[in-house]
Amino acid sequence: MIAWRGVFPAVTTQMDLSGRIDTKGVSATVSRLIDDGISGLVMLGMVGENSVLQSDEKMLVLQAALDASKGKVPVLSGLAELNTENACRYAERAQAIGVQGLMVFPPLGYRTGAKETVDFYSSVARASNLEILIYNNPSAYGVDVTPAILQQLADQKTIVAIKEETYDPRRVTDIINATGSRFAIMCGVDDLVFESVALGAVGWVSGMANAYPAESAEIVELISRGEWEQARTLYRIMTPIYHFDTEVKLVQFIKLAAEMNGIGTAHVRKPRLALDGEERAALERTVRVTREELKGYRSQFKSSLSA
Repeated sequence: MIAWRGVFPAVTTQMDLSGRIDTKGVSATVSRLIDDGISGLVMLGMVGENSVLQSDEKMLVLQAALDASKGKVPVLSGLAELNTENACRYAERAQAIGVQGLMVFPPLGYRTGAKETVDFYSSVARASNLEILIYNNPSAYGVDVTPAILQQLADQKTIVAIKEETYDPRRVTDIINATGSRFAIMCGVDDLVFESVALGAVGWVSGMANAYPAESAEIVELISRGEWEQARTLYRIMTPIYHFDTEVKLVQFIKLAAEMNGIGTAHVRKPRLALDGEERAALERTVRVTREELKGYRSQFKSSLSA
């Protein structure tokens, strides 16, 4: 069983300059994230550029992650398909190669109604024995898995968690009021993690944790322990860089920030293009400021984070 606690980076998919999959880069990135204290890996999410990869490429990425993780942390695969049949086939294939869970997007290309949403997630749940994290991002995909829908999915044993990305921290309380402890709630918005964990989220699927894995893991731990002064101090330092996770070009921002911190490369696959101009300059300034402020934080709190 997956321990739904701590930080699960939505891991970047490493590519070479031409956009081909770099399996050695994937392995190196996974190893670094594990060494820096993350609790799980979500491969092939939005940040993992799922939508621009071919099916066989996805399996290459997953296998590289599984080989590098060596069972130290659970490996989840994003599941983003156009229809229920393909989603179920993907779940079967992911289980066959050994991943431990799925982060399941709603059907892409069609806004399912409530009844259709329940049917889709129920069908995927029955297709494998893998634990399922529902990816709820209605602003991006037009489908909201509401507390009422979660109540209808409660009898599906393998649906165990929800990545809550409505950008409204009140939803955490609404889910708990409606379903109790039935589902693990994972924050899905980097600059709402403090609020979400304080309200009852147990973990965090993070984009910018690719660039700041140790710092992100520490934030969740501090909030969970109720060490509010230190948690607020670190969160205020990190919030400007976390804001980039909510931008349209979040993949490019996250990959560039990680590259600047020595984790992977910033290469992306078209139609995405590398950042330039003021967008790139803004990210680079924020990384530099964050780096300096973290030095002060580590001195003030005698943090165990590496310098």
